Formats: sequence, C-alpha cells, structure tokens
Amino acid sequence: MDAPGAGYAFEYLIETLNDSSRKKFFNVPRLGGTKYDVLPYSIRVLLEAAVRNCDGFLMKKEDVMNILDWKTKQSNVEVPFFPARVLLQDFTGIPAMVDFAAMREAVKILGGDPKKVHPARPTDLTVDHSLQIDFSKCAIQNAPNPGGGDVQKAGKLSPLRAQPKKLPCRGQTTCRGSCDSGEPGRNSGKFSSQIENTPILCPFHLQPVPEPETVLKNQEVEFGRNRERLQFFKWSSRVFKNVAVIPPGTGMAHQVNLEYLSRVVFEEDDLLFPDSVVGTDSHITMVNGLGILGWGVGGIETEAVMLGLPVSLTLPEVVGCELTGSSNPFVTSIDVVLGITKHLRQVGVAGKFVEFFGSGVSQLSIVDRTTIANMCPEYGAILSFFPVDNVTLKHLEHTGFDKAKLKSMETYLKAVKLFRHDQDNSGEPAYSQVIRIHLNSIIASVSGPKRPQDRVAVTDMKRDFQACLNEKVGFKGFQIAAEKQKDNISIHYEGSEYKLSHGSVVMAAVTSCTNNCNPSVMLAAGLLAKKAVDAGLHVKPYIRTSLSPGSGMVTHYLSSSGVLPYLSKLGFEVVGYGCSTCVGNTAPLSEAVLNAVKQGDLVTCGVLSGNKNFEGRLCDCVRANYLASPPLVVAYAIAGTVNIDFQTEPLGTDATGKSIYLQDIWPSREEVHQMEEERVVLSMFKALKEKMEMGNKRWNSLEAPDSVLFPWDLKSTYIRCPSFFDKLTKEPVALQPIENAHVLLYLGDSVTTDHISPAGSIARSSAAAKYLTNRGLTPREFNSYGARRGNDAVMTRGTFANIKLFNKFLGKPAPKTIHFPSGQTLDVFEAAELYQKEGVPLIILAGKKYGSGNSRDWAAKGPYLLGVKAVLAESYEKIHKDHLIGIGIAPLQFLPGENADSLGLSGRETFSLTFPEELSPGVTLTIKTSTGKVFTVIASFENDVEVTLYKHGGLLNFVARKFS
Repeated sequence: MDAPGAGYAFEYLIETLNDSSRKKFFNVPRLGGTKYDVLPYSIRVLLEAAVRNCDGFLMKKEDVMNILDWKTKQSNVEVPFFPARVLLQDFTGIPAMVDFAAMREAVKILGGDPKKVHPARPTDLTVDHSLQIDFSKCAIQNAPNPGGGDVQKAGKLSPLRAQPKKLPCRGQTTCRGSCDSGEPGRNSGKFSSQIENTPILCPFHLQPVPEPETVLKNQEVEFGRNRERLQFFKWSSRVFKNVAVIPPGTGMAHQVNLEYLSRVVFEEDDLLFPDSVVGTDSHITMVNGLGILGWGVGGIETEAVMLGLPVSLTLPEVVGCELTGSSNPFVTSIDVVLGITKHLRQVGVAGKFVEFFGSGVSQLSIVDRTTIANMCPEYGAILSFFPVDNVTLKHLEHTGFDKAKLKSMETYLKAVKLFRHDQDNSGEPAYSQVIRIHLNSIIASVSGPKRPQDRVAVTDMKRDFQACLNEKVGFKGFQIAAEKQKDNISIHYEGSEYKLSHGSVVMAAVTSCTNNCNPSVMLAAGLLAKKAVDAGLHVKPYIRTSLSPGSGMVTHYLSSSGVLPYLSKLGFEVVGYGCSTCVGNTAPLSEAVLNAVKQGDLVTCGVLSGNKNFEGRLCDCVRANYLASPPLVVAYAIAGTVNIDFQTEPLGTDATGKSIYLQDIWPSREEVHQMEEERVVLSMFKALKEKMEMGNKRWNSLEAPDSVLFPWDLKSTYIRCPSFFDKLTKEPVALQPIENAHVLLYLGDSVTTDHISPAGSIARSSAAAKYLTNRGLTPREFNSYGARRGNDAVMTRGTFANIKLFNKFLGKPAPKTIHFPSGQTLDVFEAAELYQKEGVPLIILAGKKYGSGNSRDWAAKGPYLLGVKAVLAESYEKIHKDHLIGIGIAPLQFLPGENADSLGLSGRETFSLTFPEELSPGVTLTIKTSTGKVFTVIASFENDVEVTLYKHGGLLNFVARKFS
C-alpha cells in the first residue's frame, strides 16, 4: 500500500525528459553532485528508489542521506528499499496470494471494501516450478525422438518406463517434411529460416513436429494434480490488480523474468524509474546482467513489498570488478564465464554487491552477463550488476523492444547517469574494493586424458600428451616405450590410405551434455565448420563423428543460422537427442582402425564435449579421451590428432597448398555474439512472446471463479482460508502482557528454518499426516509441505515436525515436546493445541543464531498459529527476526553474556512480562518466572516501523486496517 506523500520530500527533483515523450523523472544527480558521481551504479538505483518513495515514515530523509553517503556508511546502517516489482513462483507464491484472499475476507468483516485489496506493486507469478516428472522416455542411440509419434497412442505410455524403439522417420503424419527418401542423417538440404515455437524437430528433415507425448502427458497429470491451485491462481489474476500469472508450459521463473517480464526502465503515470525486482527464487539475480537490480528474498519480505512496504538491507559493500584486455584465441564464452566465477570465488565477495566495469565488459554478451549474474550463489555475492550499456540496448532491440521506448530509456538512463559508456574511464565509481581480471589470463583448456578434473591448456596440449606417453600407467600415464612413440600404422579406408599414430583422433562427438546449454559455443562450432569447409579442410572419413544436441531447439538454431550443412559436411550430422558417445553409446570403429590400434598398441583418442571421459568409457580401444568445447571438438577432428600445437602447426592446406591454421578459421567473439543476437535471441523472444499471448490451451479452458471473495472449498486440502485475521479489530488494541507462558520448546544453537518448518515430504506418523488421512487421503497423495503451503492447517501441523529437531526437554532429536500440565510427551502441534484450549500462552527458548538458513515464511507463520507469543534467544538470523515481527511474535534477546543456562532456567517454569505503553526500539523488558527468578531482556526491535508493525499484531493486520 503506497505511503501517502511518497516522494514529496524531493518533489523539486522532478524534471521532464528532454525528448519527444515528455515523460517525467526524478533527477537524482542534482541531489548529490560529486557525491552521486562516485556512487556505484547499483547504489544509484537504491538511491533513486529512496528519493522516489521518501514519505517520512517508511522511508525517511535520513535513509536517503545514508545511501547518498554510501562511501562512509556502507556496512554500518540499515536502509529500506522499495523494489519496482515482485516475482513469485508457485510454491512460495501460493501462501502470499492466499493471504491476500483472506485479507479481503477480513476487510469485509471490518466494514471495508474488499475490492480495494490489491498488491501495491506489480506482481508476476510463474507456475512452472511445480513440474513433477511422471512420464519419461529413454533416448536410444541413432533413433532420435521424432516428436512423440502417434498422438492417439499416448494413453499407452507408462510412467518412468522405457518405450519400445521406434523406427526412423518414414513418412509419419506428424512430420511435415518430405519423408519419401533419405536414409537416417540425410536431408534435402532445405533448412528452416527461423526458430519456431516448437522444441522438437524431425531430425532427418529439420521440420517441426508436435510436442512429444511425454510433455503432453506430464502436463495433463500436472493439471490434474494441481487443479485446485491453478484455479486459485487464475482467480487471483482475474480479481487482483497488479497480478499477472504466467501459465504452465511457458517457462521457469528466472528465465521468463529475463526473457519477458524485464522492463529495464519502469513507467508509471508517465514517471520513469529504474526497473528492480525481488522475489522468492534464488535465480532472480540473473536479471542483473540486464542492468536490473534484483535478488531473492523470503516469502514474508516478498509479501511485504506486495503490501507496499520496503525490504530492509544493510547498506552493502560494492566490489568493483574491472575487466580488461581481450580474450585469448580459442577461448569460448563458457571459458570466460567460468574463469570470472572462479576468480570471484577465490577473492571472497560473500554478502556484497559486485559491479562490473572496464573495457572488457563490452566483450561480454548478454548471455555471458546473465550467466555470471546467475552464478552468484557459487561465489556468495548478493548480486553481480552490469550497468546498462550499448550491448544491452542492442540486445533489447533484438528482443523486440519498442524503438520509441528504447530511445526514451536511453535518454533517461543517461540523464540520471545510470548508463555505462565504453570509453569513459574517468568517472568510474569509488568502489569498496577493486579486483582486476584480465580476460587474456583466461585460457582455453581441455580435460583428460582419463579424468575430467585433469585440465590441460590447449597451448600445452602437445607437450602434455607426449608427457602422458612417457609416464607410468596411472591417472594420466600410458608408459609407451620411447622408441615406439613415433610409430605409425597404415590403414586403407574407403579406397584411400591413411596413417594412424599415438594421439590420432578416431572419435569426435559434440554430445548432449552441459556445453550445449549456451548457444554461443554451439554457434562457434558451426561457424568454425563453415570457415573450415570454405577453406577446403575436411575430416578424415575413418573418424567416428557425431552431433547429438541437447534438444531439437539446438538443431533449429544451428539450422536457422545456416551452419548446420557445414557441420554435416565435416561429418557432424544430427544423430539424436540423448546421451550417446559420452556413455559409450556409439557405433563400433571400423575394422581397419581396430586392427591398426591393436597392431601398433596405439594410444588413440576420442574428443567430446561432454562431462565424463574415464578411460574406456567411449570405447575400450580408445585409451585417451579429452573433454573439450564444441568448436575444439571440431578443430581436433579436422586436425586428426591431439598431438598438435595449434599455434605453430597447421590443421591442413587449402586447394592452393597454403597452410591453414586454427586461428585462421576460429570465429571471433563478435561474430558469435552477432549471430547469437540476430538469429537465436530474436527468434527465441519472438517465440516466447507468441506463447505468452496465445497462452496454454488447458490454462485457457480452465474454469475459475471471478467473484470478489474467493469461494473457499471447505473440503480442500491444498487451499484454505488462514486464521491470521480471526481476531482482527478495526483499531489495534493496547499491547497485552504475556502472563504465565509455558515454554513450548527449549532449543539450542543454530536452529534453522528447516528445523522450524520443513519443506520436504510429510512423514506418515506426523500430525499433518493424521490430518490428511482423516480427510480421506492416502500416503501417496500427501505430496509435500512445500506443495501444501496454501493450507494453514497442514503447515501449522508441520511446524517443528523435523525429525532432526533437538528439544532439550527430551534430550534427543524428535519432533515432540512435553505438555507440562499433564506431563505427556506429544507431537509439538498436539501439545500446542492443548495449551491453546487451556488458554495458556507459549514462548520458545533458544540459543544463538535462531532461524538461520533459508528464508522461509512459514517458519514464522507456523509458530504464530501454534500460539507462540515470543521467542527468547541469544541471537537471531536477521531475516528470520524480521519475519517474527512481521507476523506478530516478539523477538526477545538475552543480555550479552547471558543465556538460559547462565540464568539457571530449566524451561519448565512459566514466564511473565509486560510491555511498556511507549514501546521503542531496543527497549529492555523485565521477565519474571514462576520460580521467582527476575531478569532483563532486550526487545529486539530495530526501528519505529518494526515497533508499529508489532503493535498492530504484524504486517498483515497493519495493512488490512489500512484498507478498512
């Protein structure tokens, strides 16, 4: 809910954009002058949001000035941040939307208009995180999936059972190609001109075919299993403003966020401001590669933003990462991304912002940037920010951004100094720390010859292979006698004579493993093949070559970019879409090759772009196996040996006898990026946009109510109106004392949110299982706690249901506690239920770092519904402490140096305390026990906003009263 007067304190900074659009914006640079100019770009985004939302309560002038003084205040102050939008995925989105639905009920009961209850910020919810695999097919060597075969036979598909081998495409009705001719692997030479919205192609004709039956069957089961939730989501998208639901079958949260939802610059009522996002997914950080500030947070923080409140964060240190120099020859995008990631992990950037600058940034494509940003969990940073620059604008143009909006965006970003200029190094921000990565320090490498962890620089390949011949038999050695290392054996193959020697490549495969996730490396292989063919180079026919992409989409973009015929001409023809050569599923080598290997006891080689290369894995007669990027696989196949120095030895000669070196045909990063943007990105975004506009047939036909209030189904075990608002009054009542509270649990140090609210499967003996069984469900239908987050009855019973929970009352791990009035040992829920019937309030005793681990909203909601009024701990994980306040539980803290043991507390006493009328941040409170002990604790509220929320009984009550 927007605070009244937001931004008015700095209204004088509002200006009109100097272009034809006449849109308005806050000209924040005027506020800070030179102070602003040295701020990191990511901090400038925080500052703009603070200025725009400054209302004197949720965002104070002091907060704005603290951000402006970032250089001296970093790591020392907490600041609020108002993101522009919210992204939810289904598991964590369902409880948030259920709370909004329940709030409408509460507002109506209080006499307000429930139609006014809407999220304050634009909220996108993607459904595809709930996918569960019920049906699958085993890929069969040289029999690619032709798109599902006969759709009418889909009903015969069995869950998780390999299907009979299907014959290659021969005029099937599902293939729109001409199937009269052609042996497998051959085609008419016609290639698709663009990437269509179809993930699978007929591999023999490169024509799109319907979705495979496994996809259709899985979607059918998903809609059946999740119908209640999907109907609720659809109702939410109809009745709530600012809520958009991305239907099943569209894509995962972070990918759709990157490809479709990102604005880069937001516009509301003709006011422009930077796009920013928080959400319940760790991969939110991916959008920082587009210049959009974003990171993952917990459910209650996300809900707070939806309700118009800010998230709170410690003003972070910002590590500047300067990229300089140019990439070495033969280095791919994957090499660069992994090299930068490794460097950041070694430097140590945990809990900090990372921001990229320097001349080398422009060499990174948007795919590279978003991949680096997405890998924040790998090196511990909160986010890795790439300011918008010309590369970003060009990418957005290729994705179909409106040109007028793009122009206004550029003008605005330059006006507020959020646009990174390639050549201007004079005005770089003053970072907390600067680390420098020279791109030319990142080298191309391969792994082998027997283990994936044994990396070898491509420039050292010849020397290393010769060393392997000399070494004793072991992880790398083959122990070939020195006098036999130059041996070669002649073979006759297809009418020609060839010579095999140690290091000869006899197998080369671009396989369906992880390298194929990044289009740039596959396109690089295709471009290299094209240049090689144009130069008259070829692959010796006895080398077993193959191309088995990760999906039909890879084939499609190789086709649309025009490089697939050249790969085919070198022998890299599409053989299918599954694990093949890397798991030993390859056709045997020719007799001529096998005999030569045996005769000369040769150490021949396989080169593949997979991830496993153990000795004998590909073929028992191929002793040396190297993992390489797709373009290097093609290069070694052309060379015919790994015993080569690419820098000094040619791959072969052209028609005139001129030597052709690898650097002559290696595609530049600019060539690869241009093809990636113009062919792959454009078509992919066009396809996604069409899918978003067309929707999903099942989703479109799904019936859902459109009433103002959600019609709760009392029999539902997935969706239930929670009881958070049961005792809500129109005005907050005075803070009530906690009198004669029993201790529900006596816990130790480092109790995690997973201890408090597990997300996994529901144990058959648990309180939640009893509840579901009583409603007619079988254990197979229990699903998980994560799937049932929309049902407070299940989640409350699941609170403290972790079997690893160590309760000091019991002296052993168990999800149980003691109900002291009766002396019974019960499930935690059953004990809490008895206490509630008796009207007894509850507290929790804990040690250090209570609530550590993942941010989880039900780790606060669950205890609240159990009747817990306060937690008394030595220290808290900050996010969880914020969650406790947000739900209405008092976070109390022992004085420094004190704890339950030092105070002589057993936990079997009852506890009483009174809150002062004027509760303030950090106030001390007095606790009295039934045994006569009196001691002082700290009320761990950090600011006036937290105090206000607690007085209202939590965030939900606070906002509900605003609507009433």
